[in-house]
Amino acid sequence: MKVTNEINLAEFNAWQGAEDTQETILNEGKEKQFDDLINELYSNGLTATELNDLLWFDSDWVYKQLGIEGE
Repeated sequence: MKVTNEINLAEFNAWQGAEDTQETILNEGKEKQFDDLINELYSNGLTATELNDLLWFDSDWVYKQLGIEGE
């Protein structure tokens, strides 16, 4: 299932460590910027697991791309 072309970050049900990254992005008001970044980098979309892993294991990279100070 490809998720990023069908739903946005606020609608995604992240699990485990990805939940913290998702919450930070939403609290910082960077949801649209994140969605645009993912759609640009992954034009064919991502699976739910790929998106979750990106949020969980690459949070520092995601924060840097969005201009969010590290946790």
